[in-house]
Amino acid sequence: MEKQQSKPTLLAVLLTGLVAACSAGTSTPAVPGQSSAAFGSSASLGRAASPIVPATAFVDLRSAARFAILAGSTVTNTGPTKIVGDFGISPGSAKTGFPPGVIHGHVYVDDRVARQAKLDLTTAYNVAMGRTVNPIKVAGNIGGETLYPGLYKSTTSLSVSSGDLTLDARGHSGAVFLFQVASKFTMTTGRSVILTNGARARNVFWAVGTSATFGTGCSFYGNILAHQSISMATGTVMVGRALARVGAVTMQRNTIVKPGR
Repeated sequence: MEKQQSKPTLLAVLLTGLVAACSAGTSTPAVPGQSSAAFGSSASLGRAASPIVPATAFVDLRSAARFAILAGSTVTNTGPTKIVGDFGISPGSAKTGFPPGVIHGHVYVDDRVARQAKLDLTTAYNVAMGRTVNPIKVAGNIGGETLYPGLYKSTTSLSVSSGDLTLDARGHSGAVFLFQVASKFTMTTGRSVILTNGARARNVFWAVGTSATFGTGCSFYGNILAHQSISMATGTVMVGRALARVGAVTMQRNTIVKPGR
C-alpha cells in the first residue's frame, strides 16, 4: 500500500466518521496504509528508539479525554468546522463561530465539568513534560522522518515541514509516542502526520511549551497538549484532541474528530 494517503481521501474518512459518531457516539477513522520507509538519517535522530513496546507510558488525560476541543480563554471559528467530541472552555467563556461550525458532542462553558477537565489537562501536561526515561533528542524539522515508539525531546521549537512525518508502531497497537516540545510546534502548509503498522491517534501525545500552529490543509493525528494556544488554518483535519491550557483554540473550516478507544 502507499505510505501517504491523499488529503481528499482522509477528509472523506473523517466525514464518514462524523456521520457514524452522530448515531453511535464514537468514531475511529481509519489510519493511513502501511509504510515501508526506514528510520530517518538526521544526526539528531541517529539513535534508534527503544525496542521495548511501549517505550514510554500512556498519558492519562482523565476527564479531559472526553473533549475534542478544550481551551483556556476562547474558542473562535470561521466557516463550517465540524467537531466530533465534547467542547469546553474554562476559565474563559467566549465561543464564537458556532454556527456555522457544528459540534457533535456536549458543550461545557466554565462549569464544573470544564473546570475539572482543565485541572486534569494541567496534570496530564505536567506528567507528559516530566517524563525523563531514555529521551530521544530531536530538533528543528522532523518532516520526512519515520519515528518509532518512544519519548522524543526538543529543547527548542519543533516543526513538520519539508516532508511528512510517519509514526510506525512496529505492529503494536498500544505503542505510545510522546513528544516534549519546549517552545512552539508548527506544521507547515499541506504537511501530514501518517500512522502506520498499528499506530493509533489516541496513543500519540504532543506536549507543547508554548503554542501549536497548523498551516493550510494539514492532516494530523494525535493529542496536542499546549500550554498556550492552538491555531488551525483553513482545511486542516485532525484525528485527535486540541487541548489548550491557558489560551485560545482557533479554527477555520476544520474537521476535528476525537479518537476512539
